[in-house]
Amino acid sequence: MLLLLLWEQLFLVSFVGCLADVESSRTRMRSAVSVREGQGVVLLCGTPPRAGDLSFAWIFNEYPSFVQEDSRRFVSQETGHLYIAKVEPSDVGNYSCVVTSRASRSPVLGSPTPLVLRTDGVMGEYEPKIEVQFPETLAAAKGSTVKLECFALGNPVPQINWRRTDGLPFPSKIKLRKSNGMIEIPDFQQEDAGLYECITENSRGKNIARGRLTYYAKPHWVQPIQDVEVAVEDTLSWDCRASGKPKPSYRWLKNGEQLAIEGRIQIENGALTISNLNLTDSGRYQCIAENKHGVISSSAELRVVASAPDFSKSPMKRLIQVQIGSTVDFECKPKAFPKAKCSWKKGGEQLQENERISLLKDGGLRVANVTKGDAGTYTCLATNQFGTARGSTSLVVTEPTRITLAPSNLDVTVGESVVLPCQVQHDPLLDISFTWYFNGSLADFQRDSSHFEKVGGSASGDLMIRNIQLKHSGKYVCMVKTEVDSVASAADLIVRGSPGPPEHVRVDEITDTTAQISWQEGTDNHSPVTTYTIQARTPFSVGWQRATTVPDVIDGRTFTSTVVDLNPWVEYEFRVVATNKIGGGEPSLPSEKVRTEEAVPEIPPSEVSGGGGSRSELVITWDPVPEELQNGEGFGYVVAFRPSGTSTWIQTVVTSPDTPRYVFRNESILPFSPYEVKVGVYNNKGEGPFSAVATVFSAEEEPSTAPSGVSATSLSSSAIQVSWTAIPWKMSNGRLLGYEVRYWNKGQKEESSNRVKAAGNETSIKITGLRSNLDYYTAVRAYNSAGAGPFSATVNATTKKPPPSQPPGNVVWNVTDSRVLLSWEEVRAMDNESQVTGYKVLCRSSQGGLQVLTTAGTAAELWLQLQDDYLIEVRATTEGGDGSSSQQILIPRLASMDARGSGPSVLSIFSVSSFLATIFSLTLNSVLC
Repeated sequence: MLLLLLWEQLFLVSFVGCLADVESSRTRMRSAVSVREGQGVVLLCGTPPRAGDLSFAWIFNEYPSFVQEDSRRFVSQETGHLYIAKVEPSDVGNYSCVVTSRASRSPVLGSPTPLVLRTDGVMGEYEPKIEVQFPETLAAAKGSTVKLECFALGNPVPQINWRRTDGLPFPSKIKLRKSNGMIEIPDFQQEDAGLYECITENSRGKNIARGRLTYYAKPHWVQPIQDVEVAVEDTLSWDCRASGKPKPSYRWLKNGEQLAIEGRIQIENGALTISNLNLTDSGRYQCIAENKHGVISSSAELRVVASAPDFSKSPMKRLIQVQIGSTVDFECKPKAFPKAKCSWKKGGEQLQENERISLLKDGGLRVANVTKGDAGTYTCLATNQFGTARGSTSLVVTEPTRITLAPSNLDVTVGESVVLPCQVQHDPLLDISFTWYFNGSLADFQRDSSHFEKVGGSASGDLMIRNIQLKHSGKYVCMVKTEVDSVASAADLIVRGSPGPPEHVRVDEITDTTAQISWQEGTDNHSPVTTYTIQARTPFSVGWQRATTVPDVIDGRTFTSTVVDLNPWVEYEFRVVATNKIGGGEPSLPSEKVRTEEAVPEIPPSEVSGGGGSRSELVITWDPVPEELQNGEGFGYVVAFRPSGTSTWIQTVVTSPDTPRYVFRNESILPFSPYEVKVGVYNNKGEGPFSAVATVFSAEEEPSTAPSGVSATSLSSSAIQVSWTAIPWKMSNGRLLGYEVRYWNKGQKEESSNRVKAAGNETSIKITGLRSNLDYYTAVRAYNSAGAGPFSATVNATTKKPPPSQPPGNVVWNVTDSRVLLSWEEVRAMDNESQVTGYKVLCRSSQGGLQVLTTAGTAAELWLQLQDDYLIEVRATTEGGDGSSSQQILIPRLASMDARGSGPSVLSIFSVSSFLATIFSLTLNSVLC
């Protein structure tokens, strides 16, 4: 839509400037083209005067209704004409050609051409006639996009296909467009050249157009020329190379003019050679490569130079250090045009060649098998026709570096610590450095600082390896370097450890109780494997367990073994552990899970017993057999029983493997009768053994009589005591388990009563947690494992009123020597509370002791130890229980002979004499707390 709007804007803008032409074109409508239905037609588009890179489109009747191209309609971008392969009635109308310059994007509208149908009949079918055809030969440039058009008129509408005559398939980059009316070849290359065919075909016949695509390439540089600087009298060789198709030719220019070829100047295959250069040869040179498709050029500057020798930009080394016996080279490369000739002196002595001294072609000097006497200053004298220059180098000869204590091969065990020595003797004039390499890489002392450490003095580079591990096995090289030489020494370190995990553990064969296991050896970590151990794991085991094998001990050269004593029908995994003289290694990866075959069960249930139940029942119980011992599917139990003293077994089947009990019901079963019972096992493979015979008693008979002599007594505001007389009971009736007491209050229903139990032979029970001042009803019955008997007659008791909620107040104490006098205010009960019958004084020492004093009055006398602190509180006592406690009184350690105090609510302190009248009224005069 956006493109259509853009086109519409461009179209309208262009029409503003040529409105008169548009109007005149409408009045100058072309002659009508009259065709039969089914006939093909070509509508011509006149190219405007400003021809160039154009694109073409056609308008049908009115803008913006453009002709849509398909297999029947085609707009050629070569001619601009509109081709209709087969005219249909819907094609009738006016057609206008729109020509657009790709450069200016300015469209021009041609005059309308009416297309009308003739009335003298319909055109019959005819074979394709190719109207749009590509040239017989077309040259295409490298990298260009080639478009070939092909369209035919015909009835029926022809189908168009393309192919190469050499049979090669089209590469994926080639696209067929415009209903196969155009083939597009992007990035044209040499392999795309060849003969192409356009085949047009319908039911009446076919027609073929052929054309050859040829490949060409403009010249492009392979090696352009670069600026050069050459000495006078030398020879210049300038290589200039380009590629292209056809192969380009070369010519050279100097300073914009054709370069003349003469004796010193030669050109061959684009290469320029100028011998015996002089200063006049300097200039700007241009190499031109061309073929019929294009021309390229490359320019560069030639400078012919002449100068005396100069060491300023390439000075000689000031100092060279070498060791005795080595070879030393002295460089002498001054800048000089032409090249300088060099001679050498040591000190003031001219050097001549001999068996140790060589004058090199590049002007340098070589001295072999150096001795201490070769030390000194060496001078190079460089000369050409423009002058002379000299440079000097000092030679220092040193003693060679030697390793006096080299590392040696070691064989160690994981966890040990070793030192690899590296000690040297070297020339004192030279600085020395030690470097260690491990398996070809620089040893990283920072990253592995927990293991690697350099030790020793300045002439030692010993390497200590602490807590050595398997990863430290390998080659260690100590490299010693000075400014003039380097020496190295290597040692192999073998670290032996426990074996690595065996590999590829698999189960080759499985039965009900055995498994054939095989594996491949893992790394022995430089200590041969002595034995292997097989471990097994099941869903029922606690982790991995050592398996029993045949042979029992598997030696290190054996890689298969049979595991025995397996449980049938259990899923197993196996792994293997290798052991050497260092110890046991890491276990292998587990094998795949496998299940042993089924077998008849071998283990009967344990703990066979029973008893209890309801009247006329025989309850038999057992511990179910674990799943790992069931040995197969379809596992169950065979339960057999008979009355003691009889010979015939009664049997039944329990199909659930998890069932722990069976109940046999029959009215003929006498209460508490002995039976012999046993429980066997079976599965789909057959029946297994029975358990040992056990004696089980049938269900007991529940008690038939109710307890007598039932009574209920109120104990407090929250408790009552229920008592009864035991029922008569004979052991032949079973075991009496105890009595059940139910109770409920006046506001509850008997059905919702609470229940408590008294065990064994007890004939009373205390019921607590009751509400105060409330009638409670209770009844008792006996019970055993068969059930409960009838309830007794109901009795009742009323709980006491609650004790007063008011605590004793105004507690006052007075101490003389170790005697403490206490007094408090009387507690008065409310109407709904129990009357006060007395008071309790509770005394707690800091040592943890507790003493209780009871009194009927509101005062008490205590005798205390002087060494302890005491906490004292007072409570009222009633039939309904103890009332609330007073606030605690702290009597500190009696440091003085006299002290007095009171609780927090006391406003005044009473004197000792005020208590004397009341002390004598105490029920219990005193107590030691």
